[in-house]
Amino acid sequence: MARDQPIERSDSVEELTEASLTKRRKIEHIEICLDEDVQCRRSTMFEDIKLLHNALPEINKDTIDLTTNFFGLRADYPIVIAAMTGGHPETYKINQRLAEAAEELKIPIGVGSQRSGLENPDLADTFKVVRDCAPTVPVIANIGATHVNLAAEAVSMVEADILAIHLNPLQEAIQPEGDCNSIGVIDNIAQIVDIVDVPVICKETGAGISGEVAKALENVGVVGVDVGGVGGTSWAAVEYYRALKEDDAIKAQMGLEFWDFGIPTALSVIMVSDATDLDIIATGGIRTGLDVSKALSLGAISAGVAHPFLYPATRGRTEDVVGEISKFIEGLRTAMYLTGCDSIEKLQIRPLIIGGKLLESLNSLGIDYEQLVSGTQIDFDI
Repeated sequence: MARDQPIERSDSVEELTEASLTKRRKIEHIEICLDEDVQCRRSTMFEDIKLLHNALPEINKDTIDLTTNFFGLRADYPIVIAAMTGGHPETYKINQRLAEAAEELKIPIGVGSQRSGLENPDLADTFKVVRDCAPTVPVIANIGATHVNLAAEAVSMVEADILAIHLNPLQEAIQPEGDCNSIGVIDNIAQIVDIVDVPVICKETGAGISGEVAKALENVGVVGVDVGGVGGTSWAAVEYYRALKEDDAIKAQMGLEFWDFGIPTALSVIMVSDATDLDIIATGGIRTGLDVSKALSLGAISAGVAHPFLYPATRGRTEDVVGEISKFIEGLRTAMYLTGCDSIEKLQIRPLIIGGKLLESLNSLGIDYEQLVSGTQIDFDI
C-alpha cells in the first residue's frame, strides 16, 4: 500500500540514544506495515471451521444482542481495537482516531507498548490521548514483562481498566537490537500481577500462545490471554525489512526463515481453551466479521483487529475507522443470523464443522476437540 505522504523522522542516525532508537522504531513499524507486504503466508486456520447454517433462524437480525462481558466491563460488540502504536509524535493522531472510533462504537481499545512514553514524558500524550478520546470504554495498557517497575505507571498513564503484558520472543529474535534473554519472565509477570490493581492479561504479537504457556500464566494470576496467533501481520517480516535497512544480513535471513513461525490463531484459541479457564481474545489475521464469529464459537470472549484499521487511522478520518469496524460488526451479525443465534452465548454453543489442517493439528496434539466444542461435527474432507 503506497504512502500518500512521508512520515517525518526527526532523529539523527548518528546521535541515537536508546530512547530515540525506541522512538524511531515506533514510526518505522508503522511505515513498514503500511508500505510493505508483511502478512503471514500461513493461514489462521479459521477456514477449516464451518458454521452450521440454519435455514429457519426464527430470530430478528436487527435485534441480535452483540454485547459482551469484557473482563467485567461491558462492550457493545465483541471486537477489540488491538494494540498498534504510540511513542512517536506522528502516532498521536493515529491513536486519537482509533480512540474516537472506539468511543463511538463502545468497544475496547489497546495501546502500543508504553515504554517510550514512560521513559520520555514528551511522548506520554501519544498514549494518554486514547483515554482522553475514549472516556467510557475499556482501555488496555501495554508493557513488557521486563519492565516490572513501569507497570503501575503504565496503567495510570492511560487510566487503564486492564493491563496487557506483551510477549514477543520471535520479534526480539529477529529485531536487529532485540533482547533475547527471557530468563525470569514468568516471575516478572507474577510480580506485575501483585503490583497493579487492574486485571492482567498477556498478549502474544503474532506467534500464538500454547496451552502449556497459558497454564503457566494462569498459575501466576493472569486472568486472560490475547493469543496473537499466526495468520495476520508477521512481526518477523516487519523486522526483516528493518534488518534490510540496517544492512544486517543475518537478521534479515532469520526474518525470512521465521516469517510464518508460530501457532495459527484458531488452533491457539482451542489450545488455550482446552488447557485453562482463562478468558481469551482471538487476535491474529481476523479480517472479517465471519472470522470474529468463528473465534467466538471456539470460546473467545472477543476478537482483536489491528492491521485493517491502521490505514484509515493513519491516512483517513475517524469516520473511516468507524466504517471499517462497522463492516466487521455487520459480518458478525449476519453470521449469527444465519446460525439462528440472537446472543453471543448462543453462538458459543452452536455446533461446528471442523476439518482440514486444523483437525489434523488437533489430532496430532491429542486435543479432545469434540468435548471442547459443543456439538462439533467432523468432516475429514472439508
